[in-house]
Amino acid sequence: MTEDSTHLSVGQCATLACLLEVNAPKPGNVHRAADFDDATLNDFAASAVAIGPQMQAATSTALGETVLRCVQATQSVAATNTNLGTILLIAPLASVPRSVELARGIGDVLGNLTPDDAANVYEAIRLARPRGLGESLAMDVHYSPPDSLVDAMKLSAARDAVAAEYATGFTDTLEKVAPLIVSARAEGLTLPNAIVHVQIQLLAEFGDTLIARKCGDQINQRCQGYAERILEAGSPHDENYHRALADFDFWLRSDGRQRNPGATADLLAAGLFVCLRDDLIAPPYG
Repeated sequence: MTEDSTHLSVGQCATLACLLEVNAPKPGNVHRAADFDDATLNDFAASAVAIGPQMQAATSTALGETVLRCVQATQSVAATNTNLGTILLIAPLASVPRSVELARGIGDVLGNLTPDDAANVYEAIRLARPRGLGESLAMDVHYSPPDSLVDAMKLSAARDAVAAEYATGFTDTLEKVAPLIVSARAEGLTLPNAIVHVQIQLLAEFGDTLIARKCGDQINQRCQGYAERILEAGSPHDENYHRALADFDFWLRSDGRQRNPGATADLLAAGLFVCLRDDLIAPPYG
């Protein structure tokens, strides 16, 4: 693919992916009809705009520096962490030259990381102060960073969906999330409804690692069970599906932000970036 073959630049793809993800009415997340007490739709929208220029420059900037600059840009417009996981996922994808296939180029990006990249990513995590980081990883990021960011991510892969993408070469983003979005659109769903449906499909299969870290495996298994029942209730065109979806949203929001399926939201943003970068979905996006 050449730079001229798409309507959007890489930076625009990153910003639009974040905006599309946060506006979709996903159960348990901030969206156009639901804010959190300390994070609103406007916070997420401003953050999406703030990281665009950094993502646009990603092919000519070291990955760790891109991640750190994105976090710093976000902090200039939002009072709380809105997008660390999304930044960590989109930045390596944005670092692949537009003329290179993502599945091939992501391996080169991850394979060429340096100790400086690890140091800058660790500094970005410290600055963002994400909730639900997990006790061991929270301790780790306050120690000296490792020489290999990928090796550090491999140690956290079992408990963190973002780390797992670094460990596997972004297999889920490229081979599951993006294709599911394309498939949902092909089935006639509007893009917001397609995003919601893919969220439910991912939660039914994997649960959410952020929920697991914050609430424990039992709550995460209940989350997974709710999502499975939504899929069993019918298609996204059926009334029973939407009733089950509303029940799920109520349950997710009944414990403050503790049951926020944030890791899945990050994966959706990354999948949307892939779809936009490679022209796999087309406007209108409403």
